[in-house]
Amino acid sequence: MSLINERQDFSTIADIFLLHGSMQAPSFLDGRLCASLALHDLDAEGWLQMVCYNLGVEQPRDETSAEHLLGWRRQTLEALSAAEMNYEPLLPDELFSLGERAQGLQDWTLGFLEVVRDAGEEPRKQWSEALREAIDDLAGLTDIETDIDDSTENENDLFALTEHARMAAMMLYTEQHPGQPQVEQTEQQGPAH
Repeated sequence: MSLINERQDFSTIADIFLLHGSMQAPSFLDGRLCASLALHDLDAEGWLQMVCYNLGVEQPRDETSAEHLLGWRRQTLEALSAAEMNYEPLLPDELFSLGERAQGLQDWTLGFLEVVRDAGEEPRKQWSEALREAIDDLAGLTDIETDIDDSTENENDLFALTEHARMAAMMLYTEQHPGQPQVEQTEQQGPAH
């Protein structure tokens, strides 16, 4: 069975990490993936190498794991480049405590900013002022409090911070890929035959 259209969620990817002997959460690598797709057009092979390196393995354990990992990249790329602007960072969902969700956002931000910083100052010179500010603001998320109670106020705050990270990621991708989203490109090229 192909997993091409199956949605990859945090728990599914975390289970694959466990299968490979890794206790790390996928959020850090999702941040790296998002920034790498925006700044380096990370291809499928490069992505698998990055994941395997981070998991401490030479290659995915089996074909199903590889399909899930490739599906994760494909899903992220499609969401970043879609007209609906529906990209969502791969973070722990409502089944996790608010503290675990905050930790996931912090991990995602660390991964994202690591790739942005490694790219150096050259790409940054081309960015809009709004994008530079959004990326600079993300640095504050690396220090967010993760030992928090499950309260409505904390949940609202975490939602707002997550939304900021999500928007910064989409802005970065959009500015690095002018002329996208893909949906608009397809319409401009005329009907497919």
